Amino acid sequence: MSMDLSPLYRTVVGFDRLANMMDTAQRLDGAQGYPPYNIEQIEDNAYAIEIAVAGFAEDDLDIELKEGQLTVVGKKDGADNENRKLLHQGIAERGFIRRFQLADHVVVTGADLRNGLLRIELVRELPEAMKPRKIAIGETSKSSKPEVIEGGKSAGAA
Repeated sequence: MSMDLSPLYRTVVGFDRLANMMDTAQRLDGAQGYPPYNIEQIEDNAYAIEIAVAGFAEDDLDIELKEGQLTVVGKKDGADNENRKLLHQGIAERGFIRRFQLADHVVVTGADLRNGLLRIELVRELPEAMKPRKIAIGETSKSSKPEVIEGGKSAGAA
């Protein structure tokens, strides 16, 4: 099924990135089931992506972050299987490319390969200007600054 998103581009101002993401998601190939993955929320602004990469070593994997898109590539050279006589091969070990579109201000803080799972740690770091601020009512002085709200309470409240 194909959707024409061109009317969305003409009628929506400032949401062209959202339309591009929808367009990209629509064009993805059907091989999105391999390798399987989990996305876990660890804390309010901390996440982890776990990808099942059985049979892949660290040298076989490449992780890249470019323009908000996290790409994980797995490449096997096949040299390991040349001397093996497999009666049944249930572990795919085929190459893959898995892409994740990250939200704004999400950064990768680390990656680890353990027990066949590649774990990529992510944190959302909001810039100071985007954090919620408390505005005092009745003050119009240009010298007063709004307080940054931390965890629902203003920083000045005790």
